Amino acid sequence: MTLSIAGRCDRTGMLGIAIASSSICVTSRCAWARAGVGAVLTQNLTDPRLGLRGLELMMKGFSATEAIQGLIRENKYAPYRQLAAIDSDGKTACFSGEKTQGIHTSAEGEQCVAIGNLLANPQIPREMEAAFVEHPDRHLAQRLLQAVERGLQMGGEISPVSSAGLLVVHDQSWPIVDLRVDWHDTPLTILKEQWERYETQIDTFLIRALRPDKA
Repeated sequence: MTLSIAGRCDRTGMLGIAIASSSICVTSRCAWARAGVGAVLTQNLTDPRLGLRGLELMMKGFSATEAIQGLIRENKYAPYRQLAAIDSDGKTACFSGEKTQGIHTSAEGEQCVAIGNLLANPQIPREMEAAFVEHPDRHLAQRLLQAVERGLQMGGEISPVSSAGLLVVHDQSWPIVDLRVDWHDTPLTILKEQWERYETQIDTFLIRALRPDKA
């Protein structure tokens, strides 16, 4: 019930995720990222613990591939899970268990990985990957949003999308972007509007946190 992408910006080292789903509050359960470590997606029949565990493995020095392999080995319900990860070097990995629902595919590209289940057609993750790499000069958040938008334009899920989210981490212990629409008829439209308003405030909020004397 979800399509998503995790990516890294080669210019800045930012890591992030964009995600959309017919399920409510998808971002809170499926998207996980940590600055300087990586990002993990856990979806289909979602277990949020896998996102946290994937980050924990990469913090210990595991690559994205090793982290995904570890999650599969450790979890007896792996056949029900769809997973993806990107590490701090931009290397990616993904997995779709045999019990992943409906049309489900994945695509790994240049510092990005896209996955989806219950899709309208199997080409959607590849189109998302293509959209992500089109404009490497743009902010990572914008590239991630464009990728999900392309996926929805290509048909998205077989059910109407109701929630969407955008998560980006950089040099700080907290996300520099953490936007979400938990329930709406057009969540990506609202999310794009949020991003347009928020983008101009990112530096201001960082200054307030790190150098309040300069705010």
